[in-house]
Amino acid sequence: MSEAKTGTLRVPGATLHYEVRGTGPVLLLIPAGAGDAAAFDQVAPGLADQYTVVSYDPRGMSRSPLDGPLADQRVEEHSEDAYRLLDLVSPGGEPAYVVGCSSGAIAALDLLARHPERVRLAIAHEPPLVELLPDAAKQRAFFAEVREAHRREGLGAAVAVMSAGTGPAESDAPPKEEKEAAVELPPRPAEVLDRMMANFPYFLEHILCPFTSYAPDVAALRAASERLVPAGGRDSHGLLLYRPAAALAELLGTEVMDFPGGHSGLSEHPEEFTEVLRETLSRR
Repeated sequence: MSEAKTGTLRVPGATLHYEVRGTGPVLLLIPAGAGDAAAFDQVAPGLADQYTVVSYDPRGMSRSPLDGPLADQRVEEHSEDAYRLLDLVSPGGEPAYVVGCSSGAIAALDLLARHPERVRLAIAHEPPLVELLPDAAKQRAFFAEVREAHRREGLGAAVAVMSAGTGPAESDAPPKEEKEAAVELPPRPAEVLDRMMANFPYFLEHILCPFTSYAPDVAALRAASERLVPAGGRDSHGLLLYRPAAALAELLGTEVMDFPGGHSGLSEHPEEFTEVLRETLSRR
C-alpha cells in the first residue's frame, strides 16, 4: 500500500489538509457529504501506481478548519479550493483528472466550468443537482426538510428523512438479510468514523441546502463536455440522487457511466469501483 504524504494549504478563510500518493498525472479526489480524505483510503492506493493521487478534507471538515465561525458554504469557494490545491501539486498548470462524489461532484463540475484549462477529465458521480430536474422546487423543499429535521430532532431524524426520500420505496427494497449479505462494508478505523460523524451536523446545516440548490453553468459544461463523464450507481437507477446525473448526461448529449453499487458505491464496493474508475481514466 502506498503511504500518503500529508500537508496543509492556506486558502482564504480556511486551512486545507491534503494527502498525496504515487507519481504520474495528477488525479484529484473530492469526497462526498461529511466525508474527508479518508473516504478514498480504499481506492487511492490502487491508483497510485499510475497517478499522483491527491485527496483532501474540504473546508470545515475534519482536519481543514475554517478561520471563523461555521457558515453556509458556497460551491464556488469549494471549487476554488480545489483549483488552488491543483496549483500546489501541479504548479506547471498541467491539466488534472478530477473525480468527485455527491457534493464533491458538484464542486468538480464547478471547477470544470470555471477552470476548464486545469481539468483533463472530470468524473462526477451522482451530483445532487436538483436544479436540473423538472420537479426542482419539490426536491429543494425535501432537502430543506432534512435540515429542519436535524434542527428539530437531531442527526437520527435527519438521516431517516434523507433515507426515505433518496432510497427505494419500502416495497421495492430487498429484505434486510439480503441487503446485509449483498454489501459488507470494509472496516474503517474508529478515528475515521468519529471524524466523519462529527462532520455530519456541519454538512446538514451548512452544505446540504446550498449545494443542492446550486445551478450549474450548463453552457460552460457543454463547451467542455468531451472532458466530462456524468456517473451514477448501477443500483441507483430512477432514484433521486441518480436523476441529476441522467439529466446532465441528456443535456450534454452523452450517457451516464455506471459504477458498482448505489450512491455510496465508493465505500460499498471499493475494489470494483477502483477498477471501473481505472478503466474510465485510461480511455482519456
